[in-house]
Amino acid sequence: MTAKVLPTPRWDRLRRVENFGHSIRTPGFVFQPATEEQVLEVLQRAHKQGARVALRGSGRSYGDAAMASGQWVLDLRRMNRIVAWDPKQGRLTVEPGVTVAQMWPYTLPDGWWPAVVPGTMRPTAGGCAAMNVHGKNNWHAGTWGEHITQVRVLTPTGQVHDLTPQDDAFWAVMGGLGVLGVITRMTLQLKPVASGNLEVRAWATPNLERTLADLDAAKDEYEYVVAWVDGTARGRGLGRGQLHAARHLPAHAEPFPHRTLDPAYQVLPDTFFGVVPKGLLWRFMRPFMHNPGVWLVNTAKYWAARTLGHEKTYRQSLVAFNFLLDYVPQWERAYGPGGLMQYQIFVPHERALQVFADALRWVQKWGVPTYLAVVKRHRPDRFWLSHAVDGFSLAMDFPVRPRRLPALLEVLGYIDRMVLEAGGRFYFAKDATLRPETAWAFLGHETVQRFLDLKRAWDPHDVLQTDLYRRIFGPWPGRKP
Repeated sequence: MTAKVLPTPRWDRLRRVENFGHSIRTPGFVFQPATEEQVLEVLQRAHKQGARVALRGSGRSYGDAAMASGQWVLDLRRMNRIVAWDPKQGRLTVEPGVTVAQMWPYTLPDGWWPAVVPGTMRPTAGGCAAMNVHGKNNWHAGTWGEHITQVRVLTPTGQVHDLTPQDDAFWAVMGGLGVLGVITRMTLQLKPVASGNLEVRAWATPNLERTLADLDAAKDEYEYVVAWVDGTARGRGLGRGQLHAARHLPAHAEPFPHRTLDPAYQVLPDTFFGVVPKGLLWRFMRPFMHNPGVWLVNTAKYWAARTLGHEKTYRQSLVAFNFLLDYVPQWERAYGPGGLMQYQIFVPHERALQVFADALRWVQKWGVPTYLAVVKRHRPDRFWLSHAVDGFSLAMDFPVRPRRLPALLEVLGYIDRMVLEAGGRFYFAKDATLRPETAWAFLGHETVQRFLDLKRAWDPHDVLQTDLYRRIFGPWPGRKP
């Protein structure tokens, strides 16, 4: 007999809930259901008590997508069963709390790898679906939702919807911010791989124009491409950086390909250079987390890429290449007590160079340069709340410092307007600053109203809410009562 949760806001359930960047902290009453019945019990009790519920997985969002200030938080990490695995077809059925870190060791020995993964293996399947995450191969593999063959959604009213890509609502649930219903299980179609290694090529680029041009050209030859950009460089070196492009290896390219498919082969080392425990590295990084220090580190990184790392080809494991953010545990803490904010913009191909160049110049001019910047190639999709365009994305990390925060928010507001004028979009998983009028403008009023109509049909009492949802879809002149 399954033990019942006690869905009441007792004080011993009150927790401090944070985003991944540790820049937003808020109290919330946290519940951890283990079954679909327990999920429904919490939702129904929340409705009776007038509470609002936010869904949460691993809490890896950089913004407020999995938070509900002073309300209830439904932590789904106990719903973490792998329900079914078909090694012949490569189809994996999981509960929402299963992480990417649980998936690939389960399927890789049979020669299957998730078709789309984010830059860390820590997120849950439910979180990946709610944010419709993308990877370094977006221009040809699309987003997480494009590889879901079936999904089960439980609404706060107790209805269950089993959806496939043939259902219109499927395209709203994927990327639907977790406010339409609770995904209780999903089936993913994985990608067949013959080796656990990738062939990787790395090279340096002298400026932003070259960075974008090379990234665009590499997409026709490689399956994965990502560019690191030096956000502190100015003048003719603005946007200089390093590209990493990779392709899967065929079985005949290695003498013992099955050895590389063993999860033990894929494990990331827990020391740096075999000496320094990686768990301590963020402490060594923190003294450099100021403008001059980051300039020094970025300059050294670029010149190392330009000399020692230029035009190098090597083999790297799937885990090492795809999950770079997991190399240094708790690296985000290096940004200091204020945490970090990430801001990601998506701009069509023909306007990306100008918008990205202006964005990098503006944050430098205002004294808030990005400490880490990454560029990727994308293609559009049909999801209702899509962030994708036929173009590029620029993700920028900023430290959150009380004295500089007003300047940062003001300059990001300017960049918001530039992106909108260029026909660009934004990514809710990385967002902590968008205003409702900006979100409605890039999504389109018709799409937003369509989404809210489905929300009212599935969740008529508006039980499922997050701080992000309230910020974007709260009271606003364009919204119907």
